[in-house]
Amino acid sequence: MTSEASPGSRCARSGMLRRRTQEEDSAALIDMAPGAGKGDSYGSTANTLEPGGHQAAACRVGSPAKPRIADFVLVWEEDLKPGQQQDNTTRDKTDMHGDWRETFLDNLRAAGLCVDQRDVQDADSAVHYVLLSAPWAVLCYYAEELRLKLPLQESEEQPRIPSRNCPTRPPTGRPACWSGWASPTSCWRTCLTCPRSTTPASSKFLGSDNQDTFFSNTQRHQILFEILAKTPYGHEKKGLFGIDQLLSEGVFSAAFPLHDGPFMTPPEGLQAPGLNQRQVLSQHWARWRKWNKYQPLDHVRRYFGEKVALYFAWLGFYTGWLLPAAAVGTLVFLVGCSMLFSDTPTQELCSSADSFEMCPLCPDCPFWLLSSICALVQAGRLFDHGGTVFFSLFMALWAVLFLEYWKRKSATLAYRWGCSDYEDVEERPRPQFAASAPTMALNPITGEDEPYFPERSRLHRVLAGSVVVVMMVAVVVMFLVSIILYRAIMAILVSKSDNTVLAAWASRIASLTGSVVNLIFILILSKIYVALAHVLTRWEMHRTQTKFEDAFTLKVFIFQFVNFYSSPIYIAFFKGRFVGYPGNYHTLFGIRNEECAAGGCLIELAQELLVIMVGKQIINNVQEILVPKLKGWWQKVRLRSRKRQAGAAVAAGRAPWEADYELLPCEGLFDEYLEMVLQFGFVTIFVAACPLAPLFALLNNWVEIRLDARKFVSESRRPVAERAQDIGIWFHILAGLKHLAVISNAFLLAFSSDFLPRAYYQWSRARDLRGFVNFTLARAPPAFAAAHNRTCRYQAFRDDDGQYSRTYWNLLAIRLAFVIVFEHVVFSIGRVLDLLVPDIPESVEIKVKREYYLAKQALAENEAPQCIVVYSPLWVLLVVACGTLPQCGLMSSAMSAPRIRTNETPGRMQRSART
Repeated sequence: MTSEASPGSRCARSGMLRRRTQEEDSAALIDMAPGAGKGDSYGSTANTLEPGGHQAAACRVGSPAKPRIADFVLVWEEDLKPGQQQDNTTRDKTDMHGDWRETFLDNLRAAGLCVDQRDVQDADSAVHYVLLSAPWAVLCYYAEELRLKLPLQESEEQPRIPSRNCPTRPPTGRPACWSGWASPTSCWRTCLTCPRSTTPASSKFLGSDNQDTFFSNTQRHQILFEILAKTPYGHEKKGLFGIDQLLSEGVFSAAFPLHDGPFMTPPEGLQAPGLNQRQVLSQHWARWRKWNKYQPLDHVRRYFGEKVALYFAWLGFYTGWLLPAAAVGTLVFLVGCSMLFSDTPTQELCSSADSFEMCPLCPDCPFWLLSSICALVQAGRLFDHGGTVFFSLFMALWAVLFLEYWKRKSATLAYRWGCSDYEDVEERPRPQFAASAPTMALNPITGEDEPYFPERSRLHRVLAGSVVVVMMVAVVVMFLVSIILYRAIMAILVSKSDNTVLAAWASRIASLTGSVVNLIFILILSKIYVALAHVLTRWEMHRTQTKFEDAFTLKVFIFQFVNFYSSPIYIAFFKGRFVGYPGNYHTLFGIRNEECAAGGCLIELAQELLVIMVGKQIINNVQEILVPKLKGWWQKVRLRSRKRQAGAAVAAGRAPWEADYELLPCEGLFDEYLEMVLQFGFVTIFVAACPLAPLFALLNNWVEIRLDARKFVSESRRPVAERAQDIGIWFHILAGLKHLAVISNAFLLAFSSDFLPRAYYQWSRARDLRGFVNFTLARAPPAFAAAHNRTCRYQAFRDDDGQYSRTYWNLLAIRLAFVIVFEHVVFSIGRVLDLLVPDIPESVEIKVKREYYLAKQALAENEAPQCIVVYSPLWVLLVVACGTLPQCGLMSSAMSAPRIRTNETPGRMQRSART
């Protein structure tokens, strides 16, 4: 057996780990008042109790002088208009809601919560605020239930530990269950509690003597929300439980945790003492002038939780990586500008005058001259040139490296925030799943009985839901066909106009208006399908919230992908491919198939991308700026007028819960992720048609980061802090888009661009490209020319009888070969880059291996009669244990440690730990 090593020698062996980056080491990036993150007086009713108001002694959390009774707030509004007539149905519904509300509040009291109600009432209506808080005993009970990470305060009796990974025996008189966490700012941070101990033994916990600061505000909110999500108000099997269901039924108007205080900085400025976390975030993060600063992710995580912090970490990382893409794309665009007036085929076309008379683009359209589209062809040359091929290859490799380095960043953040094993070990079943699951089963990881739903039954439901998804996708395709028919009909109607300008631009007008109509259809169908996806995902009975969100996200994204990308895909790969030739045009429902507008499909695709991508970004940003302000203004006017009518002072008497209720409800992160992932698709899938797409995305994201920050900090109610291991299924969606982008750009360059026809003409005919315009034009068949008494040209590689020429088949072989070579080269380079860039940084791997080594060493040193626990952000290892302790429980951010039986020998426990 290994001889016992002193703590000092162990720490000396970990000297290589002492050097850390400032980002990882700093516990506080921005100075705040002590205790600003925990137990703030904001939300306490010590200064807002009305005369005569009192609270039961059992519900006083913290010091008697500062009863803390407003960690969480429930709100409902009541209409008191005299003489208002209600039918029986409305009256019965109102009575039922009242009964549910009273039952729910009674069950909250039975669960141990402190419930205090405040009313703001006038002659016509009333707003009822229910202030909730959890006493110390309830917090201790649910701390282990939720496996919270409980920070313990530094004590003079605690020895300084120079390394985070240097465990040592617990000091004399300390509890047996403990774990060490050392950092440059605080040597002891513990993630520990004994099993649901509400006895006086809990007073032995480090830091438990200060009940105001032992649990942070976010931990209090998590505990209260867990109770609210599980509390029934009727029969649980009928779904009558949880605050979410009550909100959807309209029993309560809102349920939210309180912010830590006002977000406005006091008159003294940043030097004012006692700034709360919200003020710090408002000053150093949610400001437009901070657009060029790094985000304080640790502060965001401390205030909003890991899930929100990971979103902003990913958004900032993505925005930073857009910088090189935008720079190269802009350079490619400038190269196109320089070639605008020096390109030989373009000059030939613009100077052709009446040399090339083109066939009509629709049945009633007139003959037209090729030289009339000179401006459109010149605009198309801005995007369609040799530099576009290089840029497509660059963006494909850019997407690969972006995702590889995000995996490294995500692993680093998960390690630093202690949530690397959250989904596999810590995450608990959803309350809705627990109430509806038909059976119980043993969890092989935790060893506890949990609600269980058979996998076969879930698979059947998922398959049934997939059928509904396919049906909705079919609906989108039907709308796409209707848009195609609209464009064809609109082109015919406009071409018959007496206005020569409108007639000449008939195809372009039809295409532009079709894009606008398509955008309207997209926005309408999105609202309908999101509601349907919610219903389907709830029915599928997913165990955890992460799996529920992943399933919901996948459904909505499949629909949104078809919804947003169907029109660009049609223009890029199908429009103008099945037209036929003069005298033998193909039709759809009796209407001639669409041809590419004058100038080609690539310039039309660029126009479509700009309309959908940039138009959607502008609409979203306007909505995020104006709509919250209008809604917030109306909410404040409505509530303050009601309070003014009640005779109360509006400004001075406004309680914290009233101020937070005036804010907008937090709508989560789904829409934010969806907007960015759709943008990523536009930037990568169709980048060959619009090299400026990364630049527009970069400009939008600079605005988006600060808009979202302001929304979370100052415009929305505070969300319940949620833990997360990564960005979830969004990463896999991004990886799918990355592979699709390679194939899409290969086909786009091969079949929609003039790059390969020009290269073929240079190789087989003339290197200076003289005569290229005539090379790309076919002559109308003699029958068509005789019927119209004139000959005309059209863009195709066909013989005079309308059959495909030898040049067409040669070009087809070249195009297919180009697609195969392009995607094989890109995928091969991407695979090499994937192998060269490890998913986890070496520094993190070294720390994990060091902790594993120390845990194994401590397993051998099992002479102490205590439970020594080494806490690792990636896993928690139980280091051993014998003696007279009946059991020892661990609560950490990674997992709950197993119970230890006293009749186990050290050797048996070592074998069990190895297993």
